[in-house]
Amino acid sequence: MPRRLKHGTGGLCFHAMNRGVRGSRPFDCAADYEAFLSILCAASKRVAIRLLAFVVMPTHWHLVLWPRADDDLSEYVGWASLTHACGWQWAHGTRGTGAVYQGRFKAIPVQTDDHLLTVLRYVERNPVRAGLCKRAQDWPYSSASDIALPERPELAPWPVAKPERWLELVNQPDQKAALAAVRASVSRNSPFGDGGWRTETATRLGWTSGMRPRGRPFAMAQTLPECLSVAREPTAL
Repeated sequence: MPRRLKHGTGGLCFHAMNRGVRGSRPFDCAADYEAFLSILCAASKRVAIRLLAFVVMPTHWHLVLWPRADDDLSEYVGWASLTHACGWQWAHGTRGTGAVYQGRFKAIPVQTDDHLLTVLRYVERNPVRAGLCKRAQDWPYSSASDIALPERPELAPWPVAKPERWLELVNQPDQKAALAAVRASVSRNSPFGDGGWRTETATRLGWTSGMRPRGRPFAMAQTLPECLSVAREPTAL
């Protein structure tokens, strides 16, 4: 998300992420992962933001956040990122040798309907997709898991109803259209939602790029298997 864009972010959900510079592995052992989760816990005490999902991977992390006020997103993720980068350099003896992250974090607005469920599933399924585990709940450093850790960030209720048998849904194979749509929104820095909502949100945030359509539109009917019970209506923000 461009540095200048803070106005209008309150009340929207965001898919935030960052990765190590030049393909590096900021998370290479249990202590690295646990330090970052501890920082997220501390960040939540500084900023009353709602954390909906998270995953920490060897080279990067994803957060799904629901800020209340316009400054919450930048304050929470910015403080956590800077604190982690400084702590990591101190712990690994690399102070003065360059950046930990490839740049400022990205944050993509997400519509609070099945698009949000798609992003939540995308985030929690990341370790399975990367071959780190066979089931999402087996990766300790994720909101999909309840494996005991020294500290684990507290999760907030979602603004959409959670489907029945959620982990079963997360562990099912990816649908190509949904996966491609999430990745395209990240690549283009484009709000993730239907056409009207994307235009309205881009205007609200002052986004001037990433809105030109490319390829075929993403059909939400392809996102979630019909066998699972899904509530389609978002709750009030």
